[in-house]
Amino acid sequence: MAIVFKQETFRNDFTYRNSPGNIRRFPFPFHEDGYMYSVNMEPHVKGRAGTVFESLIDVDEHYVSEMADRAMVLKEDPLRYQALPHMMQAQWDTLELLMEQQSAGYPEHFSLTKDGDRWRWINRPLGIDDAFTFGDPTTLPYEPLEYITRQAQGDFCIVDQRDGNLWMDAGMVTTQADWSLDFDIGMNFMEWHGPVPLAHQIGVFERALKFLLNLQQGQPTRRFNWTMTINPRLDTSPENYPKWGKDRTTVTPENVGEKVHLRVELQSLWRLPRSNAILFVIRCYLMNMEELVTVPKWARRFHRVLKTLPPELVDYKGLTRFRDTTIEWLSRHDDGAPTSPGIFPD
Repeated sequence: MAIVFKQETFRNDFTYRNSPGNIRRFPFPFHEDGYMYSVNMEPHVKGRAGTVFESLIDVDEHYVSEMADRAMVLKEDPLRYQALPHMMQAQWDTLELLMEQQSAGYPEHFSLTKDGDRWRWINRPLGIDDAFTFGDPTTLPYEPLEYITRQAQGDFCIVDQRDGNLWMDAGMVTTQADWSLDFDIGMNFMEWHGPVPLAHQIGVFERALKFLLNLQQGQPTRRFNWTMTINPRLDTSPENYPKWGKDRTTVTPENVGEKVHLRVELQSLWRLPRSNAILFVIRCYLMNMEELVTVPKWARRFHRVLKTLPPELVDYKGLTRFRDTTIEWLSRHDDGAPTSPGIFPD
């Protein structure tokens, strides 16, 4: 079924909203009534219809508006896209993967035809119809990675594998939760995860790195990450902190429902076939508290998760200023009843 794309904003007047159907398909990340940072990896395979797992690269009603917001971010700060010179083969790998997944999952909106190295890509929502030569960057208006990630929701990092480690050597990052591609480019896995509390002490990243170094082609994996954002703002980058940092001081008991958003990242990792690099897809989803509590199970569970969150994670995720106000607001929607296992609505 064709998606009805919305025209909305993620800045200034913040007109972003989820339709009732999009609320039901939201990737709620908590499978129980508590949370502790963990690797929580699972195979990235297609899942039930009507969820974000129906296709391996998800496209939803916010697609056109998210791509417009990405274009605005790049116009303001071109360094949100960077790729080191040795990553060109990985760029083409990524272009192929995203084109194939979008055209397979949403054939009414995207199509890809191949005649040897002569390819034609049609993106109907964005009005794009381009013929190009695969492997020849001069036949595209941008580098391959920038070209395709201007047409795909989420952030994209390509990590090169060498010397028993992973190195962040290319990326398109415009919807991040307070980290910087410009700062992290060229860093290894342990360096760019350095700020995360608790996880290092319990060996989470050592296990994750060992797992990823053995990631096989054709066997992508996924995990959830989450935080909270005030207003439906996609670009919460360090570079733009003066624009969004003060939002945390604007939460009141009266506006919690509208302003406070659960921000979920569905992170998938793919071994690329020619370059042997790993593509790290970080797809961001936003839902405010008024929308969240329309699913009673999620309202109960998120209230309990926030109440019991370790202080180190409260601080790391930047929740201190508005956490108590949000817990109080959510308490009205938690009747103490038990919640069912798993992440899906009852």
